[in-house]
Amino acid sequence: QVQLVESGGGLVQAGGSLRLSCAASGSIFSYNTMGWYRQAPGKERELVAFIASGGGTNYADSVKGRFTISRDNAKNTVYLQMNSLNPEDTAVYRCNARNGFGNYWGQGTQVTVSS
Repeated sequence: QVQLVESGGGLVQAGGSLRLSCAASGSIFSYNTMGWYRQAPGKERELVAFIASGGGTNYADSVKGRFTISRDNAKNTVYLQMNSLNPEDTAVYRCNARNGFGNYWGQGTQVTVSS
């Protein structure tokens, strides 16, 4: 059974940084892509960033230059380094992994940025 466990959310002041972690069961090489989505109250869920098995990355325009997605293959973990946070980044962030068998989600972690 696929499990994705997120950690690292919390409360931070505007301009601050947080690093989210997503620990996956099994090798992350088994997933075609791993990424982060977020959903703020009253808003649609949006893709924040993803990293493909080949290492290619993609970011939402709103986070380019501020967020960095990376992975540690030895730890089967994907990270989202978030810098220069602003209140518009406040949301529940969920880890996602996809392979030929399905689309998997973590439970989510709350990120709150105070002004």
